[in-house]
Amino acid sequence: MDKSLNANEWAGKFLNGDFNAKDVRTQCNAGWWDWFCKDESLARKTQVLGKKVTKLLASDKIDGSKVRVWFKNNCPCNGPLFDDIRFADLETGDCVFTVVPKDGHTGKAEIWGPENNFDGPLVSGTWKDVKTFFGI
Repeated sequence: MDKSLNANEWAGKFLNGDFNAKDVRTQCNAGWWDWFCKDESLARKTQVLGKKVTKLLASDKIDGSKVRVWFKNNCPCNGPLFDDIRFADLETGDCVFTVVPKDGHTGKAEIWGPENNFDGPLVSGTWKDVKTFFGI
């Protein structure tokens, strides 16, 4: 994963098809940091999450030139695997937002962030609720 690639640059590569290949190296370059699913699943997940990233970058709450994007496939102790999108500050590496399209425990879309020290979701509901939070 290229930690110097900002989210806007990432989106350009995504839209250009640079992350379409199914090999693990390409998917790591796409931003996969940790996963419990089959390696073969990553490319499809990148396509699904990448479309969400490009939409989220339209938000005034995310400065795509100052954050990087990466992905995690989570394995909760209870419930199915689920994916999240993370936006991290390029300078500090601190997570700015974690966006969960569908939580493995609740089945809800969630946004986590530093506004409440990640103590609970800032939003928990539908993907429409996520888009409303981000003003898109």
